[in-house]
Amino acid sequence: MIKIVALGTSGSTPTKERGLPSFAIIYEGDVLLFDCGEGTQMQMLKFGINIASIKAIFITHAHGDHTIGIAGLVRTMSMMSRREPLLIFVPHGYEQTIKNLLVFDKPLLNFPILIRGVRKGAVYKQKAYTISAFRLNHTIPTYGYVFKENDKRHFLEDKAHKLGIKGTMFSELERRKRIRINNRQITLAEVTWIERGKKIVYATDTRPSKNTIEAATQADVLIHEATYTEVEKKLAISRKHSTAKEAAIIARRAKAKLLLLVHISARYRDPRPVEAEARKFFRNSRVAYDGLTINVE
Repeated sequence: MIKIVALGTSGSTPTKERGLPSFAIIYEGDVLLFDCGEGTQMQMLKFGINIASIKAIFITHAHGDHTIGIAGLVRTMSMMSRREPLLIFVPHGYEQTIKNLLVFDKPLLNFPILIRGVRKGAVYKQKAYTISAFRLNHTIPTYGYVFKENDKRHFLEDKAHKLGIKGTMFSELERRKRIRINNRQITLAEVTWIERGKKIVYATDTRPSKNTIEAATQADVLIHEATYTEVEKKLAISRKHSTAKEAAIIARRAKAKLLLLVHISARYRDPRPVEAEARKFFRNSRVAYDGLTINVE
């Protein structure tokens, strides 16, 4: 099971109900942070996420509302006697922005912090999943991220046994992709099926983009900004943000399963109009709130 936790769902400025941008994906105990707005560590404590389990932080862009929380977070990690290296990903060319957040407290940091410049493509590979970056359309270089769990191959055991496959033959077939039994060649594809790995896409801040549609194709969850409604579309265009309608159309074209609307402007004290607008164009749309937890199974 993969868990998604919304830590901050406001846009640009916080409100009493919404913190600044940050999401966590939790996979087999590992915590992956996407953006780290001011107060992110407090939200993690509030919603029961282990700060010590953070493996990497993925920053979409270098605006302060998406980055300032890093300074306090790494200091807390140091006070917790962390020794494991922390990876921080930020658009290429903005590595110094992150370094500047750490300099003032550098004497207190007792673990390695590795800052990596992001370009399009895979940026973080683990045994069971890969995180890739894709370019967004904002006022400065900005990237969205795709969390993609590896596909899993399962044996059709009844069929395999009927064909005489048993014991170590299974591992041999996996390794060689084919095996010969009683003068018959059996391929791996004949006796297995593929379980598609889960896909979660995070895209903010951005105008609608073909890149997002491609990245989010058949995503289990698309987390997409909806800073405004269509009433403020001129603002969305001038500030390079998206409306709820535009986010919904992206989700529909990508054939995503669920759309979570985030980066909600502080002007929307009541988010229902934002959600209602999106649902006209993509039925399974929800405005995310701080603390929202989604289990992807």
